[in-house]
Amino acid sequence: MSANEQADVVVVGLGPGGEYVAGTLAEAGLDVVGIEAELVGGECPYWACVPSKMMTRAGNVLAEAGRVSPLAGDAVVTPDWGRVAARIRDEATDDWDDRVAADRLVAKGGRLVRGRGRLSGPRRVTVGDRTWEARRGVVLATGTRPRIPPVPGLGATPYWTNRDAMAAKELPGSMVVLGGGAIGVELAQVFARFGCAVTVVEGQDRLLSQEEPEAGALAAEVLRADGVTVLTGARAQQAGHDGTAFTIGLGDGAEPLRAERLLVAAGRHADLTALGVDTVGLDPAAGAVPTDGQMRAGEMLWAVGDITGRGAFTHVSMYQAQIAVRDILGEAGPDADYRALPRVTFTDPEIGAVGLTERQARARGLRVRTSVLPLASSTRGWIHGPGNEGFIKLVEDADRGVLVGATSAGPAGGEVLYGLNVAVHAAVPVDRLRHMIYTYPTFHRTVEAALGALR
Repeated sequence: MSANEQADVVVVGLGPGGEYVAGTLAEAGLDVVGIEAELVGGECPYWACVPSKMMTRAGNVLAEAGRVSPLAGDAVVTPDWGRVAARIRDEATDDWDDRVAADRLVAKGGRLVRGRGRLSGPRRVTVGDRTWEARRGVVLATGTRPRIPPVPGLGATPYWTNRDAMAAKELPGSMVVLGGGAIGVELAQVFARFGCAVTVVEGQDRLLSQEEPEAGALAAEVLRADGVTVLTGARAQQAGHDGTAFTIGLGDGAEPLRAERLLVAAGRHADLTALGVDTVGLDPAAGAVPTDGQMRAGEMLWAVGDITGRGAFTHVSMYQAQIAVRDILGEAGPDADYRALPRVTFTDPEIGAVGLTERQARARGLRVRTSVLPLASSTRGWIHGPGNEGFIKLVEDADRGVLVGATSAGPAGGEVLYGLNVAVHAAVPVDRLRHMIYTYPTFHRTVEAALGALR
C-alpha cells in the first residue's frame, strides 16, 4: 500500500461550490474525498445568505406594517427578535449542525474528511498526519474569511463578525458597524428596524462604493429613514472595550462613538498561505487564485468560489463549480463569462446590479450613454406609494448599441434585475429592447422608459 491515501478527486472546502463539485463527481462514479474544516455547506447556509435573508424578511415585514396607516388603516406591531433568532436556529441552520449536508454528500458516494486541508505538492492534500494523492486532480474551494482592519486596539476587543450577528439570540441596544458594503448596510437596517441604535462607519465617500453612486445615495437615504446614523469618509482610528461597551475613536477631533456592540463588516479575504498554494507554484501573497476559463488553476488543479476573486457570491461559486465538473469529466462546455455578473444588496429597497458601472465602463474606454429614472415615475411605483424608493440606471456601450451594465433598485429590485441580466449577457441590441412589449403596470416597465432616456 502506498504511503499516501488515494482518491480520484480531492475537494478542499465544502461550501456551496465545493459541495456541488464533490457530490456531482461522486454521483458520476469518481472516488471523491471532500475535506471541510467547519460545516459542510459553508458560509452561505449558516452565517450569510440564508439566515441574513430571514432577518431581512422579518425587518421588511415590520417596515410594511408601518406603511399601513397611509394606505389601509391602522396597525400596531411589537418587534420580537426572539422569533427571528429561533427561525434561524431551527429552520435555517439546525442549530449550526451540518449532519443533513454531510449525510447528503456521503449518500452520493463521497468520502467526508473533517479537518483543515492544505496542498502539499501537485495533486496532494494533507490534513493533519494524513495525505491524499488525487489521480484526477484537486479542487480548491476554501472561500474567504472576514477582513479585520488594522485598527489599534481592535484585536483585544470582543467585536462581532457576520457570524456573531447571525447567531445573536438577543439584540444589543446599540451597535457600530465598521463597513458600508452589502453586509454592513443589510445588517444595519435589520437591527435598526428591531430597535437597535445603529451607526455605520464607512471609509469611502459613500455606501456601497463598488456600485453606482446613485445606489450608495439610496442606501444612505433609506438607512437614515430607519434611524441609522451614516458616517461616510470616516475611519476608525482606535477601538477599545471597557467590559461593558465599545469606544471607537474616529480622529480629527470627532467625538468618539460608544456602543454596546461593534460589528466588523469590512470585506473578506482569502488566506492562500494557509492553503499551501506555494507547493504548486502559486503566489501565497496573492489576493486570489487565478484561473482560466475552465476554472483550471494549474496542472490537474481547479479553483471555484470566493478564492477566485470573482466576488463573494454563492451564484458565482455554483456557476464555476458546474464548469469545473464538466472539465474534470472531460465534457465540452463554454468558458466562464463574467460580463453579466449579477449581484443584489438585500436592503429595503433591494439594490440589484449587473455588469459594469458607468465608471467602470468609462475606465475601459467605452463611449457611454446612460439614463437614470426614479421608480416612482412609473405607474406601478406611484401606485405602490410608501416604500417605493428606487431607480433604474442603464449603461450603454454606444458604439455597439448594447447594455453593458444596469442597476435595478426598488421593492423587487433583485427580481426586476433578471431581464436586465439577460440583456447584458446576451448583448441584446438596445434598439431591439426598445421595441419589446413591457407589461403594464409593473416595476420593470420603468426599464422601457429608461431605454428611451439614454443620453
